[in-house]
Amino acid sequence: MDIESAKLIGMALAAGLGVLGPGIGVGLIGSRAMEAIGRNPEAAGKIASNMILAIAFAEALGILAIVVSFIIKFV
Repeated sequence: MDIESAKLIGMALAAGLGVLGPGIGVGLIGSRAMEAIGRNPEAAGKIASNMILAIAFAEALGILAIVVSFIIKFV
């Protein structure tokens, strides 16, 4: 196996596994927020704003994983 093949495999693993966790996290955040809004509809505004903030943090980790995978490929 040459170095270019190893870089491509590393890139695929970094991107795939790095986006898997935030994807699951966003799904869990959304499901728990909908459950909380269903139990207490009056708090929907506070729950939604906290949910959006948590999703932004989770997606930042996914974007970081993609950046790392491109660094692996081009460096």
